[in-house]
Amino acid sequence: MYIETLRTHSKIEMIDITGSIRQIVKKSGVKNGICLVYVPHTTAAVTINENADSSVKRDIISKLSQLIPEGDNYTHIEGNSDAHIKSSIIGASVVIPIDSGNLVLGTWQGIFFCEFDGPRTRKFFVQIVDSQK
Repeated sequence: MYIETLRTHSKIEMIDITGSIRQIVKKSGVKNGICLVYVPHTTAAVTINENADSSVKRDIISKLSQLIPEGDNYTHIEGNSDAHIKSSIIGASVVIPIDSGNLVLGTWQGIFFCEFDGPRTRKFFVQIVDSQK
């Protein structure tokens, strides 16, 4: 298992981690299998979406903030229930096939770490499973 650390800079942001994941897959030497990316935080998430146009990230963040506003009569004492809800909706993991040593992503797809309660130092885990073993 690979553990990566990153520093977020905003309360809510989406960070493209596709390049880091590609490097891990290459380093693993696995030619065919799956890549699991997991975020071990209750106020962060991971997703796959368009990485060609940065306005898509802004639109996702904007709509999530509209649907799940900060400070909306939540009872959680820490005051970050909106971040917990956003994290639950987006999800804690994604699985990407590996074929011929490459992630199988669509033309416009990228893998994004989603911060909902930053800025913080965060981690994500990458597990590569070789289908040849």
